Amino acid sequence: MDIMSLIMDNALPIVVALWILGRIIKGTNVIASKFIPLILLPVGIILTAWLLGGFTAENIIQGILVTGAAVYANEIMKQMQK
Repeated sequence: MDIMSLIMDNALPIVVALWILGRIIKGTNVIASKFIPLILLPVGIILTAWLLGGFTAENIIQGILVTGAAVYANEIMKQMQK
């Protein structure tokens, strides 16, 4: 099953926003890379709840999924560069 099939279409821009935020955080060298997904998770949940209209169980799950998709996209890009 493809993770992108589980994410609502109107939540897809959050994947891009989280990926960009992760790259910015990584570029600062202030926070260790291993903590970036832990930072992105609450941000993803909050952004998704804000965009989709509240802190419902469905929106929280969408926030987790968009964060996972952003981290997964970053990992794919790293593997493609090897």
